[in-house]
Amino acid sequence: MGFAMQALSGLAVVFVIAIGLLVLAAVIMFVADLTQTHDAIRRNYPVIGRFRHLFSALGEFFRQYFFAMDREELPFNRAQRHWIERAAEGESNTIAFGSTRNLSVPGTPIFVNSPFPPLDNQAAKTAPMQIGPTARVPYMAPSFFNISGMSYGALSRPAVTALSRGARDAGVWLNTGEGGLSPFHLDGGCDIVFQIGTAKYGVRDEDGRLSDDKLRDVSAHPQVRMFELKLAQGAKPGKGGILPAAKVNAEIAAIRGIKEGEASISPNRHPEIADYDQLLDMVAHIREVTGKPVGIKTVAGSETAMREMFMNFAARPEDVPDFVTVDGGEGGTGASPMPLMDLVGMSVREALPLVCDLRDEYGLKERIRLIASGKLVNPGDVAWALAAGADFVTSARGFMFSLGCIQALKCNKNTCPTGITTHDPRFQQGLVVTEKCHRVAAYANGVIHEVETIAHSVGVTEPRLMRRRHVRIMGEDGVSVPMNVRQPSYGSSGSNA
Repeated sequence: MGFAMQALSGLAVVFVIAIGLLVLAAVIMFVADLTQTHDAIRRNYPVIGRFRHLFSALGEFFRQYFFAMDREELPFNRAQRHWIERAAEGESNTIAFGSTRNLSVPGTPIFVNSPFPPLDNQAAKTAPMQIGPTARVPYMAPSFFNISGMSYGALSRPAVTALSRGARDAGVWLNTGEGGLSPFHLDGGCDIVFQIGTAKYGVRDEDGRLSDDKLRDVSAHPQVRMFELKLAQGAKPGKGGILPAAKVNAEIAAIRGIKEGEASISPNRHPEIADYDQLLDMVAHIREVTGKPVGIKTVAGSETAMREMFMNFAARPEDVPDFVTVDGGEGGTGASPMPLMDLVGMSVREALPLVCDLRDEYGLKERIRLIASGKLVNPGDVAWALAAGADFVTSARGFMFSLGCIQALKCNKNTCPTGITTHDPRFQQGLVVTEKCHRVAAYANGVIHEVETIAHSVGVTEPRLMRRRHVRIMGEDGVSVPMNVRQPSYGSSGSNA
């Protein structure tokens, strides 16, 4: 009994001390809040006002996991992410009881099923497509679905390594992004598209200008199949890439040719390209130096600007890019100013048909391949793009989800909890390359397989045979309209596009 009384007495003392400490902390916070001048809420409501910040921070978590419906969340909703997760796991993506998608939303694509689709034994795998017929080493691209530009630096070492190995297993290409060619891009032995950004990372001289010697060094890698000259990307047209100083370690600095520990801010455009003639000069020069196909990546801002581009291309057909990557204004990145992310650049849904029609109008259909990019992560998105006129589709964030991305929205803070966009070893250890590379390949194969399923459903034997007549677009009045009527292909009457 005496021992119990002593224990209770001790607990009472601890309790009193704890209460005292809490009161002391509250008093300190009260005085601090009352005297600070930065936050009006905390100054007017000491201590209690702090809960506003706490609840705001927790709101993002609760919305994602408890309150948002499957099709509500942005930038990618739960249904989209779960499809990718199941595909990456190699699991069945069949569902029961009916779709949760609201098909009456304006702009929703609805595929036109054929009354007599090809039998399973009549379906065909998509044939490889040649890019760069005038280059010394053309590229026969095996897959219509590939990995879009993601730099080493923006992404972690294990993330890039897993993408490289997964791309090899799936037979898709991997775009390096503007951060240069790292050993981790080469690790898996996959086909690589080397992207040349405005800062010329990886192929720049000491003054930041394009170096022919470094171009030749990069081109000497047999895995490097093509070069992509980036004019703009969807998340930030008119602004260069942003890599925070915290991510610029010695290795990344060496790969890019920049100073360690300093934020890496690319110019908002290529200084030596001020018009379309200079653009074509640059494309022709890179193709001559490397011998590989060369394309451009851009964002459509208006029909006038795109028409001017193709008008200039038609005047110099020997120098045109081998491909044009059309990135939508809804494209993503790890770090971008909100006004550019939200408000600048056409959506890929509007831009892709426009660019396709202009290319065809100026007689460049067989010369220039079109690559579509911008939130095209699920089979329906990819099938729509092919029907609209794309030859290839690339995705970045879809493959990030396949690596395990949970849409924590921490890409620019070096605190990514899944280890994908951070260089903190504590978080990177969670991304096991030997596991994630299989998920990357399974996701790519899952998209390809289900796009082929959509193609068979509309009555063609392989995806690139889909046309705009195979898609209907939901209108404002709740009635869908054939895509070839709403956006007729160049040279068609609108009925057979």
